[in-house]
Amino acid sequence: MNANWYENFFHGVALDLWRKAVTPEQTQAEAEFLIKILEPAPQTRLLDVPCGNGRHSLELARRGYRMTGLDLAEEYIAEARQNSAAGLNVEWLCRDMRRIPSEPQFNGAFCFGNSFGYLDHAGTQEFLAALSCALKPGARFVLETGLAAESILLGLQERRWHRVAEILMLAESRYDAFDSRLDTEYTFVRDGRIETRPSSYWIYTVAEVRRLLGQAGLVAQALYSSLDEKPYQLGSPRLFLVAQKP
Repeated sequence: MNANWYENFFHGVALDLWRKAVTPEQTQAEAEFLIKILEPAPQTRLLDVPCGNGRHSLELARRGYRMTGLDLAEEYIAEARQNSAAGLNVEWLCRDMRRIPSEPQFNGAFCFGNSFGYLDHAGTQEFLAALSCALKPGARFVLETGLAAESILLGLQERRWHRVAEILMLAESRYDAFDSRLDTEYTFVRDGRIETRPSSYWIYTVAEVRRLLGQAGLVAQALYSSLDEKPYQLGSPRLFLVAQKP
């Protein structure tokens, strides 16, 4: 498995599937959750990393926040820039999630999606260290993922089919217990065309994530399983972990 698989995965049909899977209502609900949890003052700076096509950054910018969206996928950053209306205060950075601007300038940050598991252990430590350096004292960070060990391993299916609009996707997964790594091959079918792309995710328990955050100078404060702040527990499909820089 190529450790840098994510550098070539996010283009074309993979991005089209995600665009079609997420509704505007979901983005709005997630933005409201972030405002409630991060408690940012009006017009303060927030970091969205990685930002994808900028759906959260754009929604928060419409609500008056100064946003920085960072992502490695050139296609997504180009789309985000194109969708930025005049008057919105958004900075778009096309770069690796470990290359966050180093000075403490953000009043809050968030990492949504399953991107936390893309990097190997050293890369994850590097990402969190860069994130911590970019946050002002007292700033909060929200990590959302469906790849915590307590979420994914109990009901792991080796083969799963999904249909989103006209796109059919097969996910074939194998868990490597020695390395705590989930290798998944995705097959996309659309208009008679078939594309196959590999991926690999490093799986951490919640306690391991908490310790990684602590090593980077971020203190975990709360665990939720949903946008309405239900407690996280074994088997919850999503983890929302809230941490703060002292």
